Amino acid sequence: MTPEREAEVAELLVDAVDLHCHSGPAAMPRILGHREAFQMAEDAGFKALLYKDHYYVGMPHCAVLKDIYPHSKVELYSGVALNNASGGINPHAVDHNIKLGGKIVWFPTFAAKNHIEAYASKSFPKTAKPMLAPIPLTVLDVNGRLIDEAKQICDLIAEGDIILAGGHLHVSELFVLFEEAKNRGVKKMLVNHPSYIIGCSDEDIRGLVGLGAYMEHSICMFIPGRAKQHETTDLIHMMEVAGADRTVLGSDLGLTQAPKPVDGYRMIVSDLLDHKVDKADIKKIISTNASGLINLAA
Repeated sequence: MTPEREAEVAELLVDAVDLHCHSGPAAMPRILGHREAFQMAEDAGFKALLYKDHYYVGMPHCAVLKDIYPHSKVELYSGVALNNASGGINPHAVDHNIKLGGKIVWFPTFAAKNHIEAYASKSFPKTAKPMLAPIPLTVLDVNGRLIDEAKQICDLIAEGDIILAGGHLHVSELFVLFEEAKNRGVKKMLVNHPSYIIGCSDEDIRGLVGLGAYMEHSICMFIPGRAKQHETTDLIHMMEVAGADRTVLGSDLGLTQAPKPVDGYRMIVSDLLDHKVDKADIKKIISTNASGLINLAA
């Protein structure tokens, strides 16, 4: 990257928001901890960083770091993932998350029935130490209707005015969940990595956007590293399908054999500039849209 390009990227990263930072401690190996991820975001001028762990709520970590570094400018947030460790599709875990200041609820990820079936032939992810096998979770009953616990969770999310994220539920589940969530007053809905494990077609993306959802694309899947699955042109296509106003980039980084989160932002922003993506659109997908989802002024 030339000095001119480095300066151009650095300017765009000011006020960036990462809603999907996988720093540690975690059950899986991580290449950096919460403090380092926070410091890198602070140094780059990020507006906010949101820690995601698949097994625990992260707000206490945020509070401790902000207490140690009271003059930092970057805001720190987290949420809860509704996997087995949190009691599954558990309204009590969601209520606790909201009362601690959590900004997001991820429906099941690694414990999602959809995820488990997708990796039936191999175990993923690999945790540092063996863990109990997950109990498959779905938001639908045997008749394909949304379960009562999911409805109650939608009510809690609506009242708390936080983000409902689809996790690793299949797209067919997302339509049922998001339609009910919208009817119950949920204003902020996010589809995590629609191109990975969720099963979204272009038509599905348009349909979910039509319900008011945002598409969150994982930077790790578009840059060099073990999670790469796509080219930058694929990301640009999905941006065009959803519209820049409904597209969010989250790093989904912290995993081994991949760049650190802020470095991932630098790489993807440079790639988007190489492909002549408008700077105003880049700003929307790395900053403005996510700022609105966590109630920060753009």
